[in-house]
Amino acid sequence: MCAKSSKSTNDFAESVIENGEVLTIERMTEAHLPEVMPIEREVFAPGWSEETFRNDLRNPAALYLVLRLNGKLVAYAGMWLVLDEAHITNVAVKPEYRRRNFAKRLIHRLLTIARQRGCVKATLEVRISNTPAQKLYEKFGFRPVAIRPKYYDNTEDALIMWLEGLDTPEYAAVLQAIEQEFSKRKR
Repeated sequence: MCAKSSKSTNDFAESVIENGEVLTIERMTEAHLPEVMPIEREVFAPGWSEETFRNDLRNPAALYLVLRLNGKLVAYAGMWLVLDEAHITNVAVKPEYRRRNFAKRLIHRLLTIARQRGCVKATLEVRISNTPAQKLYEKFGFRPVAIRPKYYDNTEDALIMWLEGLDTPEYAAVLQAIEQEFSKRKR
């Protein structure tokens, strides 16, 4: 079962220096919401409400992370841990900070935590039109399995993607290879 709870706000904190900039990933708390909500509205208009985030942050089966660049919150991601599954609920990067591997770092961290907590598979939904995100998820081993009609704002379909074998040594090697990509960028 991967739904083990961890209440500490610092148990997922990590800072690295990359190309002279400080990247910090830490657990999201309610104190982050004033910085998270403008990103949510910009990326997912209309997106989730602040109350939805507050409820999830109080849910012991939910875990959300934020990524700061030189102290500025520029991205976040979250997941639910239910039985032996991780369900990635959202990944958002401010548009002007895209293509810098921030989403990739957050997904890597979420899946690493899911593995540590005993999850054996992961799932997510992505807009059918969001091919860049789909390609990123495929790099992590997610595969499309179904379509959820009119999932987004009752207008756009969602592609349901699954990742099996999260708990295997082979998948540990996938995460390690991605981690090595990040290490090459550190300076």
